[in-house]
Amino acid sequence: MKPFVMPEIEAYAEAHSASESEVRRRLREETNLTMECPQMVVGPLEGAFLQIMALSVGARRVLEIGTFTGYSALCFAESLPDDGQVITCDIDSDSTALAMRYWRQSPHGAKIHLRLAPALETLQAISGPFDLIFIDADKVNYVNYYHRALDLIAERGVILIDNVLWGGEVLKSPPPDSNTAIIQELNRMVRADSRVSAVLVTIRDGILVIKPRAWGQAAIQAAQQQVQ
Repeated sequence: MKPFVMPEIEAYAEAHSASESEVRRRLREETNLTMECPQMVVGPLEGAFLQIMALSVGARRVLEIGTFTGYSALCFAESLPDDGQVITCDIDSDSTALAMRYWRQSPHGAKIHLRLAPALETLQAISGPFDLIFIDADKVNYVNYYHRALDLIAERGVILIDNVLWGGEVLKSPPPDSNTAIIQELNRMVRADSRVSAVLVTIRDGILVIKPRAWGQAAIQAAQQQVQ
């Protein structure tokens, strides 16, 4: 993944954002030492962003598509009330075994429920609404995940989609590979979708922040009426 900001700026941003818990720090360090693709961990800065997003919508139910070693699931769990729930989906038994080992060490780990199966199957079997949905899995299904997320998201909820800058490859035309083409298609689709409002945030490898438009418009109208 190509860095989009100077390492010094990244470090400064981390130092002035919510700090990671001790359990998450140890999980991140073991992931970096033992996993084949450790860069898939969202890391402290993006983790702080995920937590702020969960807190901003008052999340109680979170759906995560793509678990890896469980760092982001733990970020969400730490932000939820005691009766909150994170459902996280993955197919890799090795990386999720590491995740579960660290979840058990956290006082928030009991909030996390792993679904070890193809995510599209899990998404068809579960019911919403979810207050926050985080998509960070196989890129080939990003468009499918987005469509299903729209069915499952709460009216006041938010959908977050990771890696939408894809190391800068999204700037290339024609796209150099199928993953890039799918991410380009997703970004165009979200931008043109009248059902949502979205912003592409340039944290790490790019995060799409998506809000259902019906609630967004209602909130704007209510605010305008209060001013009047």
